[in-house]
Amino acid sequence: MSKEEVVLLDFWVSPFCNRAKIALAEKGVAHEDREEDLFGGKSELLLKSNPIYQKVPVLLHNGKPVCESTNIVSYIDETWPSPALLPPCPYGRASARFWADFIDKKVFDAGSKIWKSKGEEVEVAKRDFIEILKQLEGALGEKDYFGGDSFGFVDIIAVPLTSWFHACEKFGGFEFEDHCPKFSAWMKRCMERESVSKILPDPEKVYEFVIMLRKMRGIE
Repeated sequence: MSKEEVVLLDFWVSPFCNRAKIALAEKGVAHEDREEDLFGGKSELLLKSNPIYQKVPVLLHNGKPVCESTNIVSYIDETWPSPALLPPCPYGRASARFWADFIDKKVFDAGSKIWKSKGEEVEVAKRDFIEILKQLEGALGEKDYFGGDSFGFVDIIAVPLTSWFHACEKFGGFEFEDHCPKFSAWMKRCMERESVSKILPDPEKVYEFVIMLRKMRGIE
């Protein structure tokens, strides 16, 4: 294979950027991470590469930008087809895309409401968050991974978000494992993979980052 240029416009704590990094690691694709300063000023490259949303991640493959994390993971899977991240059958792929969409629409926002809230609102946000994760736990069932025996597409979409769960627990006053033991076991199973454990940030550092975000928002 001829040498390809693969660059990821990145932000260390972003679970969405970490989706792309895990997918690239699973495929064995060498790439360069370029950390963006999202608070001090976004780079011209980011603004040019993603003029609509002006957000990370952006994957630059031989100079061509691909935006939005789930779309990037799909692009990576199609561009470097082995090992496949999606199931081989159409139904399996449709199911994976459904749950990826569910995760995109529900999980991060629901978790964020916990640490963005005060007083009684925290309890409401916590209940909603746990209910969403219980739905995911139902989709996981007795399987090792969302797609069955193999780590794949839905796992890559979901697992980076878990690095923020510690912050949700701290501000929500609960232990995630008490409510969703199967999902918790899946998290631990994923963390045994080098592609996950070497990429996801320390949850304690994420918690410190969330404390900073709360102060910036005047939530104290």
